[in-house]
Amino acid sequence: MELALWQSIALVILAGLVPVDKYGMTFGLRWPVITSVFAGLIVGDMESALYIGGTLQLMSLGIASVGGSSVPEYGVGAVVAVAIAATTGGGVEAGLAVGVPVAMLMVQFDVIAKVSQSAIVSRAEKLANERKFSSMYRTLLCGPALMFLTAAIPMAIAVFVGGDMVNAVLNAMPKWFTGGLTVASKMLPVVGVALLLNYMPASKFFAAIILGFVLVAYFSMSMMGVALIGIMICLVYWSYIGDKSSASANVVNGGLEDE
Repeated sequence: MELALWQSIALVILAGLVPVDKYGMTFGLRWPVITSVFAGLIVGDMESALYIGGTLQLMSLGIASVGGSSVPEYGVGAVVAVAIAATTGGGVEAGLAVGVPVAMLMVQFDVIAKVSQSAIVSRAEKLANERKFSSMYRTLLCGPALMFLTAAIPMAIAVFVGGDMVNAVLNAMPKWFTGGLTVASKMLPVVGVALLLNYMPASKFFAAIILGFVLVAYFSMSMMGVALIGIMICLVYWSYIGDKSSASANVVNGGLEDE
C-alpha cells in the first residue's frame, strides 16, 4: 500500500504532536493506544493499528518520565509502526520491529530537545528582564516547535523515504530472523503484563489472577467476559469493605455513647 500525500503529512503532524502533548496539551496523544487509533484512521487499517497500540501500551505501563528523565516515546513508535505495517505489507510484526526501536531512539532526541530548551528559557528570561515581552513570547514558542520537530523529522523520514528502505531490509533478513521477530512481537504483550504486575499488589490478589487465567484457558471466555466478572468481584469486595467499615464505626460510636 502506498500512502497518499495527505496521509503522509497527517502522520507526520500526528507524530509531532505526541511530545508536544506530553509536555503541554495533555490530550492523551502520548499514550500509544490513543495515538494508534488516529494513525489507523489515517491509513485505513484500524485492526492493525489497535493491535499495535495495545501492544505498545502494555509495554509503556509503569513507565513514567519523572522530573527531567527521558523515557521511550511509545506514542511516536505506534505511529511509525502503523505506517510501516500499512506501507510494507509486512503486517504488525514488521511495524513493531521498526516502531519499538524508534521509540527507544526518541530518548536521545528528547535529551537533545531538553538541553536546547535550557537555552531557550535562558534567552526568554533575559528578554523578560529587559521588558521585551513580545520577543519573549516568540522565543518561548520555539520550545513546543522544537519538541514537535524531534518526532516529526524521524516520522517524515520513515514515511517519505523509509518505506522502500524498510522493505529492502525486511527482504534481506533471513527467515529465522523474521520468524524470531514474529515470536517476539507476540511476546511483547506478555512482557507488558509482567511489567504491570510489578507495580500492582499481585501477591495480595493472586487468587483473582488465577481465576482470570482459568476462565480464559479452560472456559475460553472472552476478555470482555473476564472484565465484567472482575468488575463484579470488585463491586462485591468494595461493598463488603464498606459494610465492614460502617459496622466498625457503629460499634465505636455506640461504645462512646455508653461511656
